[in-house]
Amino acid sequence: MKVIVKNARIVNPLSETYGSIEIENGIVRAVGQVDDSDAGEMGIDAEGRLALPGFIDVHIQGAGGSDVLDAEADALNRISRVCTRFGVTGFLATTIYRPNGENKHIPNVAECAKKDVEGAQILGIHIEGPFISKERRGMIHPSAVADPSISLFEKILEESQGELRMMTIAPELCGASSIIDRMLANRIIPSFGHSSANYEQALDAFKMGVSHVTHLFNAMQPMHHRSPGPIPAILESTHVTAQIISDGIHIHPAMIRLVANNLNEERCMTITDGVRALGLPDGVYEYDEREFTASGGVARYYDGTLVGTTLGMNELGKRFLNFTGWGLKALVRITSWNPAKLLGLEKSKGTIETGKDGDIVILNNDLSVWMTLVKGRVVYNQSGGR
Repeated sequence: MKVIVKNARIVNPLSETYGSIEIENGIVRAVGQVDDSDAGEMGIDAEGRLALPGFIDVHIQGAGGSDVLDAEADALNRISRVCTRFGVTGFLATTIYRPNGENKHIPNVAECAKKDVEGAQILGIHIEGPFISKERRGMIHPSAVADPSISLFEKILEESQGELRMMTIAPELCGASSIIDRMLANRIIPSFGHSSANYEQALDAFKMGVSHVTHLFNAMQPMHHRSPGPIPAILESTHVTAQIISDGIHIHPAMIRLVANNLNEERCMTITDGVRALGLPDGVYEYDEREFTASGGVARYYDGTLVGTTLGMNELGKRFLNFTGWGLKALVRITSWNPAKLLGLEKSKGTIETGKDGDIVILNNDLSVWMTLVKGRVVYNQSGGR
């Protein structure tokens, strides 16, 4: 099938142009001056709107009333559909692992990741834990926390069926270094997070090969002038990228500006840390059999513990730009190009270029989503839904 998107402001990390995008059989065939007299099977007139590479969310747990923990194909399809309403064309299904409990959701995600879902692509699994600090577990239930164990890691690997892409780990734990080595050997991203590591321990982890950080600032030691904690180590380690929840609640806007100016555009990426209430009205919902309230885009347990957000990627990207003063090219970096590079997908995703997947989000000038395409297929249309 051929699709031509015409009259679009095409924004990439290093360039912006006005023109058309030709997609054939899911792949971008031409960008810029395209003969759109033959619009193929589908012609889309963007009418001057913004065309950006589809957003990639490397940390989302649920949306639309469903959660990865539901262990159902229908739940994952629902999450993938809701993601497209906010410009997401690919995501890591993020979840927990219970060492002594039921984990049907892990092979369920693995099976669905090998197939086509109805909306955004499942690009793999991200597990928060179980090798994390008990003191910094945040919203994660104690039953999903365990001491580092090679045998347990191998069991997780087996159940993930080759789809485990990222695991959040506290590197200061005894035995964590061996797990990190195994992750690197299996091309799994070890992500620093839910950790009590101090400055020196964080630096050691980054020298060991840890190259990514789960929801910066959250579930880790704060900065202090006599006890700096891991934040300065993250900023100093130039190969390390970091997830940022840019709702202005998980991180104060002033702190977002501070770290953004230190990490620069190349090392930041926006995540939703979305929960099942994402895309739904405020109210009472549930995560891992525990109720939380969703209000104003933020999800909290009754004791005030942050659970995640209910905001879409386009809104979080918009807030990031408002907080930092960065522009549209930077938006492409933090929502698409940087996540694509992190996942090793930069040859097929992250920019609108010839030979890459036709994953495109078309935005109105206020950065609301007008249309989302996954491999050239319209999966969301503001005027008519899916």
